Amino acid sequence: MPHSSAAARDDNESLESLVDSLVAYHRLPQVAVKDVDPTRPLVQMAQEELAAIREGLLDEEECLRLDQLGEWLKQDLVRLKPLLEGRRERLVTSWALVHPDSRLCHEGRTLLVNAIGRDPAAPGSELPADPASDLAALLVGLEARGESALTRLALDRYLRLSGDYPQSRLLSLFGTCHALSGARRALQRRPAPGQDPEHPARLAESMAECRHYLSLAERIAEFRFPPLVIAVGVSGSGKSRFTSGLVSRLGAIRVCSDAERRRLHELPQDKAYPQAQAEPPAVGIFGEVATERTYRHLASCAGTLLDAGIPACVDATCLKRWQRDLLRQQAEARGLPCLMVSFEADEATLRRRIEKRARRQGFEVANSLVLLDHQLAEREPFGDEERLNLVHLDTTAHNAAETLVDLIEEHVKLG
Repeated sequence: MPHSSAAARDDNESLESLVDSLVAYHRLPQVAVKDVDPTRPLVQMAQEELAAIREGLLDEEECLRLDQLGEWLKQDLVRLKPLLEGRRERLVTSWALVHPDSRLCHEGRTLLVNAIGRDPAAPGSELPADPASDLAALLVGLEARGESALTRLALDRYLRLSGDYPQSRLLSLFGTCHALSGARRALQRRPAPGQDPEHPARLAESMAECRHYLSLAERIAEFRFPPLVIAVGVSGSGKSRFTSGLVSRLGAIRVCSDAERRRLHELPQDKAYPQAQAEPPAVGIFGEVATERTYRHLASCAGTLLDAGIPACVDATCLKRWQRDLLRQQAEARGLPCLMVSFEADEATLRRRIEKRARRQGFEVANSLVLLDHQLAEREPFGDEERLNLVHLDTTAHNAAETLVDLIEEHVKLG
């Protein structure tokens, strides 16, 4: 796989810059690899890591747990092989090999080496693999260090910027393998008997670290029943502001209508398009046909996350009953819990928020207020069936963020 030496940055990375760099790197054009088996890196890593760990484990119960992990990996690889085969053109040399001296830093601390914490000496690490391998290595590295909030933020940002939601279905497979690599590294750090006066303490430390990674591998492989949260509300109601807090606090990954609408129309993600604007590109983006296409795409992305065992939160106005039904069916068809949150504020507050945002973005305030009036007039009331899975949130309340978390935890189990 080719890579540009100019793209290799061996320096300290913040989490945001690292994720941005990963997304950009994974988008680089790759050389066709028609004869490469996309499952080979996974098979080689799983087999060799399991064998190496087994040699260092003396406890029969731990060996049994290891065998169960191996069986899960074998079955999941068979289940996901068609997805891996369909993503063959995405195979890429690991970002870690191109950036060996980089560091991920947070609040003055170095968290991970080669920034994503991937072991360059792991079996199969030199082989081109799905981008999910790099992302999974980063998530495992953060989670192993107790940085769950950063883990969730990294996943949310990567998926939102890349739009590669199908990759989420591969994260447990690659993540389990990377966790096994961590366990194997811990065992390799064990001191030899008689060569270290602190041998018992260091031995206990390495074994504890090994078990920590094995427990993490089991958590990653564990079957989960993720919920779907549907955010409903007009512009200025506070949906985006408050749903962003669900990422780090509850682990729900957002699927945002603004980002996906622009992606569908191949428009820059960093440019805002006022819906009240009459000329292109707004008409093409916000017309009836484009809106239906957008909501079907949102539903597909949310369904993919649910299939991956990841809680999903759709951030869209969802003013029409058919839009809410389309999204809700993604959870119900899978037998998963669903909660709709109606984000609400009085009209004076809505107008004040819209005016402030329009001025900040350089839009005509009058046009933005026309849009708000249109949304208020077009929104359809909730039906009786919807009210079974509906909660209301007053976003003007001083404790609205805490209330939202409490409401969700009360109605569905996240994580």
